[in-house]
Amino acid sequence: MKEEELVALVNRIRVLKSEGQTLEIKEASKGSPQKLFDTLSSFSNQDDGGTIVFGISESDDYKVSGVDNAEALEKDIAEQCKQMEPAVRPLFTIAMIENKTVVSAEIPGVPFSLRPVYYKGKGKLKGSYIRVGEADEIMSPYEVYSYDAFHRGVHDDRRAVSDSDLSFLDKDLLDVYVSKVKNTRPNLSALSYDDILKLLGIVKDGQLTVAALMAFSHYPQAFFPQFCITAVVISGETKGSVEDVSNPRFLDSRRFTGNISEMLDAAVGYVLDNIRKAISFDENGKRLDQPEYPPIAIREAVLNALQHRDYSVYSEGKTIRIEIYSNRIEIINSGGVYGPLSIDRLGDIPPETRNPTLSEILETLGISENRGSGIPTIRNALKKAGLSEPIFLSERGEFRVIFRNAVREDCKTEDILSFCKIPRSREELEKFTGLNRTTLYYSVIKPFVDDGLLKMTIPGKPKSKWQRFVTA
Repeated sequence: MKEEELVALVNRIRVLKSEGQTLEIKEASKGSPQKLFDTLSSFSNQDDGGTIVFGISESDDYKVSGVDNAEALEKDIAEQCKQMEPAVRPLFTIAMIENKTVVSAEIPGVPFSLRPVYYKGKGKLKGSYIRVGEADEIMSPYEVYSYDAFHRGVHDDRRAVSDSDLSFLDKDLLDVYVSKVKNTRPNLSALSYDDILKLLGIVKDGQLTVAALMAFSHYPQAFFPQFCITAVVISGETKGSVEDVSNPRFLDSRRFTGNISEMLDAAVGYVLDNIRKAISFDENGKRLDQPEYPPIAIREAVLNALQHRDYSVYSEGKTIRIEIYSNRIEIINSGGVYGPLSIDRLGDIPPETRNPTLSEILETLGISENRGSGIPTIRNALKKAGLSEPIFLSERGEFRVIFRNAVREDCKTEDILSFCKIPRSREELEKFTGLNRTTLYYSVIKPFVDDGLLKMTIPGKPKSKWQRFVTA
């Protein structure tokens, strides 16, 4: 960054008095700061990278304390960066503020193919970190595995299941699938039935695969009890506690088992039975009862969770969860966004496929289109129903879809527009609205910009860390 940009950043820090997802503050008036390996790792492992500012005293009301020896500081940081794998390449900037030296180190986010970036002294499993708000948290073994599995092309839906064989499958359903495959791929017709099952990923090393069990068995939960769906209905907008008898935790709770098709139908039916109906009348005065959420959007979200959840050994203890609140529905599955696709590009470009064998089976059986159309379908259905944009969150190995039954209920338009009469950063808007980064984007920034209520100060670079939003 330029010197004047660092000065502006320090001024914002002093006003907001906080760090953030891409900002770390370090005291350095008494020599070099403590080890930075955790922050170097976490900033490198996110798309936007991050900036470390040295010479600000967080304990003294964010006053400028200065850096004694900028050259020595830069040398020390550069040496720490060399101890990362791969090595981190910081960009330094120096500025004078109140006759004191302030130094910033911009840490670029590395390409997905090089992650996770970790401290070599601890190794990949103990030296890889992720940024969560203002904190650097060590990656879970599953998060590290997710990177390695993608890099090595491991697809856990094709792993063999011990002590399983064809007797556990619905033979009629399996035969329908094989017949459809042979009709569309004549070159397979000359092969034996057993060879076809091997090539299609139904059988591996004489045992069934996870994909085969989930698609064709009436009870795959005999092998994987938690590869199911749990659903709860909650009376208010938050879960009650065990001690709060006036606000019971759940009005109803169910568990759905069976193969994917069976769980999909049962779970969607349960959601439709437990949401309210909107009453309207057609031009002839006939009463029409419509669910408050479009059924097609519910189905696509549940199907997406079943088709794209993580089926590795790390997630065998996790169910798909459906939580029905008075103001929203949340559908959560293990496994975040797969591969390098960022959350804000969902639905715009075809994603990488975590479970290609399972996805191909569901497509052939007519359960899924497998064309990346699920997210656009959800968005279009909610828009047509007059509801706000769905919220997609990918955090710490979980993917969450949120439907709200009121448009922009988290913030008042007039308050935000008044606040943005002065250009505001994403961080300032996060603090003003109380929304996290992703919710802020989909509930405020994107719809307000699309509607012409807000405009970007750098329209050519919408993701720039220097982007500001001002009332149009």
